[in-house]
Amino acid sequence: MIQINKLSKKYKGADDFSVCDLDLAIDEGEIFGLLGPNGAGKTTLISMLSSLLKPTSGHFTIDGLNYKEHKNQLKQLIGIVPQEYALYPSLTAYENLMYFGSMYGLKGQSLKNDINAHLETMGLSKFAHKKIKSFSGGMKRRINLISSILHKPKVLFLDEPTVGVDVQSKNVIMAYLKELNTLGTTIIYTSHHLNEAEQFCTRVGIIDHGTLVCIGKPKELIAQEENAEHLEEVFLAKTGKALRDHA
Repeated sequence: MIQINKLSKKYKGADDFSVCDLDLAIDEGEIFGLLGPNGAGKTTLISMLSSLLKPTSGHFTIDGLNYKEHKNQLKQLIGIVPQEYALYPSLTAYENLMYFGSMYGLKGQSLKNDINAHLETMGLSKFAHKKIKSFSGGMKRRINLISSILHKPKVLFLDEPTVGVDVQSKNVIMAYLKELNTLGTTIIYTSHHLNEAEQFCTRVGIIDHGTLVCIGKPKELIAQEENAEHLEEVFLAKTGKALRDHA
């Protein structure tokens, strides 16, 4: 589904590459976890794959489409759940979803029915006409997710989709994502919650200093690392224990 070849990104004025000569193939139907310390290049990589950032060099395809020649078609194939809330606080949940649905060319009763169905699944029906600014963090995360999948994307990019949410919201979000994957959506997911990633992902890649340092199924990576019992121990062995403060 995604083929990445020698992809690099160096920001203007930066001393080092944020992503450097990265090669990666992600199969259709995978839940692929992109893990790494702060500043490792995860968000930069996702931003390039979603056409928000122009690569410095290298190339990639999604579902066989080259981003240089088929940028608009690629945008129709993907959904993006950013780390920050991408919602209008002064609009209601329903108004936000109608707006984002219309951006993908959706309209009419079909869009309204889909919105109502998603709100019901996410336990938000009774809050549909409440303004986003009154929502809790977990509620905003759920609306953020709905807005990204109204157009039924083939590929869904998730950048820290459960950060700062309550346990109940996290449970609903993860169950919803598993259902989407069962229905055929390929998921690329970043998180600092390594226990969550261990249970959720079919395969993970650990990225550090813009390069991929290891890749495989969580259980296989754990088995390969001496004395490791959990993915977090693999992560620390590959990236070290030094603080990664990043601004």
